Amino acid sequence: MATKEDIYEAIKTVIDPEVGFDIVSMGLIYDAEVKDNHADIKMTLSSRGCPLHEMMVQWVKDAVLKLPDIDSVSVEIVWEPQWNISMASDEVKKALGGV
Repeated sequence: MATKEDIYEAIKTVIDPEVGFDIVSMGLIYDAEVKDNHADIKMTLSSRGCPLHEMMVQWVKDAVLKLPDIDSVSVEIVWEPQWNISMASDEVKKALGGV
C-alpha cells in the first residue's frame, strides 16, 4: 500500500516551471493521506493568481496516479496558511534569495 512518503516522492516529479524547483521542495504540499487506494492531497500555490493553477493540480494527480496502489486522487487547494519563501527547502530559499 502506498504511504504518505510515497505520495511526496511522486509529487517531487512535479516542477514549478516558473522557478524550476519541485513543488515539494518549495513547500507547496501541506499534507497527503492515503485510504483505500485513494490519495487526498492538500496543497497551495505560490500566489492566488497563479496562471498554472489547473495544470499544477492535474500534474499532481498524474504523478500520484503513477503509484501502483493508487486508483484515485483528490487535490484540495488551500490558502491558509499562506505560502511564503520560509516554507521552502534551504536549497530553494538560497536559489530564490530567501536566505
